[in-house]
Amino acid sequence: MQAGYLELKLSWELFRKAPETLSDPERHRLSEVARQQNTIEQRILASAAAANVVVPEATLATRIAEISQRYPSADEFALDLERSGLNQSLLAEAVERDLRVESVLEKVAAGTAPVTAVDAEIYYRLHPETFDRPEARRLRHILMTFNNPKEKDKVHAKLTALRGTLRQPESFAAAALRHSQCPTAMEGGKLGVVKRGQLYAELEPAAFALVEGTISDVLESPIGLHILRCDEILPSGMLPFAEVSQRIIERLTDKRRREAQRDWIKGLPTLR
Repeated sequence: MQAGYLELKLSWELFRKAPETLSDPERHRLSEVARQQNTIEQRILASAAAANVVVPEATLATRIAEISQRYPSADEFALDLERSGLNQSLLAEAVERDLRVESVLEKVAAGTAPVTAVDAEIYYRLHPETFDRPEARRLRHILMTFNNPKEKDKVHAKLTALRGTLRQPESFAAAALRHSQCPTAMEGGKLGVVKRGQLYAELEPAAFALVEGTISDVLESPIGLHILRCDEILPSGMLPFAEVSQRIIERLTDKRRREAQRDWIKGLPTLR
């Protein structure tokens, strides 16, 4: 029962696929990981820390619902359970076991020392390359497509005429909503923060030559004609500590928790 559930679970975690769709190498990898994980889980559940762990029924129901939502229909879910040697009752037992393991590991991790702002700043100073921001632009665009040279000339003329009337971001946004044939039209033409290498090669030189608040000439890419507006220039350089401190704290907290769990598991007796 547990082996079938582990394979079902790990198939989605490792490969985002149902077990029956795996290739032979993927299935071999799955079997190895499932065997190792089953051994570890047995040691965790045999520990004193697992003795009084109880999984609330609501938590169990929520997890089972999350699993079933991976499938297009209830019938396909039931079929995959059957292939894995499971039914709803056996699945509930296996998921409950899984949640007990998670609860034990959560208790272990809860004992780790919190990461402080000082810890975060030390990490920030020791890893400057991690926080080096390349030059970027906050851009909008209006895209219009064409099917033949005659249409292209008309689109070019229309964008050229529009270009001279769109000085403010609000007017550019309104024009994008009205004229742009890109899904970004619904967001006022916003492309968001764009780094080098993220635009079509035909657009990038002009985009990164724009001064804040200016609009490009009409540009052609493989999907049509564009005009670009630069809303903001984000210069290259090291990101300020205040901007990344919370992200560092979260990263270091996750690292400490994983290390605490790994060290605790290493200290568990081997089952005979």
